[in-house]
Amino acid sequence: MLKSVIVAGGALGAAMVMMAGAASAAPQVIEITQVPCQFLEPEGTNHHYTSTKKADCVAINNESGDQRVEKAGEMTLAPGDYIFRVANDGVPYEVGFWLRDKDYDWTDKILSQKISVSGGGLLQGKTKDYAVTLEPGEYLYSCPLNTTPNYKLVVK
Repeated sequence: MLKSVIVAGGALGAAMVMMAGAASAAPQVIEITQVPCQFLEPEGTNHHYTSTKKADCVAINNESGDQRVEKAGEMTLAPGDYIFRVANDGVPYEVGFWLRDKDYDWTDKILSQKISVSGGGLLQGKTKDYAVTLEPGEYLYSCPLNTTPNYKLVVK
């Protein structure tokens, strides 16, 4: 059976775990929702930003993104297999998802030891799953297409 983890945001970055069974081999599902310029769960609130294009979110997050990430804290997970289920809720253009090692550098030619899971194609009202196995360490997740802040994820 599938375990489901819903990440609750806010300063504590707490996680509520809803378990549908005890099958430890099944990946845990992390549900996160994109609205214009942000992910809802880590921030714990919808700021109701208005965006019709990526540039709107670049400006908004240049102004307030760092402060919002600090207030949100970090998501903490145990090592294991996960499915990040990402939903586009009201962003009027394509969004995506990018989870990577904190020190991931896409220009580095030797990336075999780094985690990077990404993809786009999330039109308004759509949901997409991103599977990943996480080892202990520090990660970031964001949406380059919707230009969200870089949210923190720690696996320990």
